[in-house]
Parts: sequence; structure tokens; C-alpha cells
Amino acid sequence: MTRLFNLDMQLIMDALQSAISVFVLFLLLSYLLYNPVRKMLKDRQETIKSNIDTAIADKASAAELKELYEGKLKEVDKEAEQILSEARQKAMKNEARMIDEAKEEAARIIKRAKEEAELEKKRAMDEVKQEMITVASMMAAKVVAASIDTTIQDTLVEETLKEMGDSTWQS
Repeated sequence: MTRLFNLDMQLIMDALQSAISVFVLFLLLSYLLYNPVRKMLKDRQETIKSNIDTAIADKASAAELKELYEGKLKEVDKEAEQILSEARQKAMKNEARMIDEAKEEAARIIKRAKEEAELEKKRAMDEVKQEMITVASMMAAKVVAASIDTTIQDTLVEETLKEMGDSTWQS
């Protein structure tokens, strides 16, 4: 009888032997190739996961640092504005102080000038008085001549001055 393929014991044994060889080969190759590749892929997956976790942590840290620096920048801006405001106030105070000092100095100069003018006026008045005394003495000397002594002459000068008054020769 002719069959398509001879299903006999030899064929079954060969098929069984081939199946066992394939299974052993599969186990051997699995041990030698599949497990190391699977381990390498697992390690790579863990490395990638670790990198992602690190990146997420770094991103969060960067966001915190950004907020911190933005806060510090705002504080620095406020501090700079405060320093500028204080400098402006100091400048205004210095300006007011300088103006007050200048006014005081001007007042002192005016006062000193008035005092000097008053002193000059008194000197002029004294000089005029002395000149009047000299002129009165000369006039009295000419009028009275040599018969009047000095006490009478002084008395006449004083009387003349009293008659003229202080306001007449001061103006």
C-alpha cells in the first residue's frame, strides 16, 4: 500500500528526536541569547525610567529655582526702588540744608554790612562833630579874639552844639 508518507516507527522517532532537539536548542538558545537580551532590555528600560524620573525631578527643581530667582528679582527691584527713594530724600534734605545755610550766610553778610554801615555812619558823625568843633573854635577865636580863655571857649562851643541839636548835623 502506498501512502503519501510512511507513518512508521522510524518516522515517529525521527519526528520526536527533531522535536526534542528543537526544544533543547530552544532552551539552550533561550538561556544563551533570550535571557541576556531580555536582561539588557530590562536594564535599558530601568535606565530610561531612572532618566525620566531624574528629568522630572530636575524640571521640578528648576521650576522652584525659577520661582525663587523671580522672587529675588522682585525683591531686588523693590530694594533698588527703595534705595533710589532714600537717595532722592537725602538729596532733597541736602538741598534744603544748603539753601538754609546759604540764607543764613546771606543774612550774616547783610547784618555785617549793616553793622559796618552803622559804624561808618558813627565815624562820619564823629568826624563831622570834630570838624564842627574845629570850625566853631576857629570862628569863636576870630570873633572873640585873644581875650577869651579856653574854658569860656569850650562853654561857647558846647552851647552852640546844643543849640544846633544832634539832628541838624546828623542828617
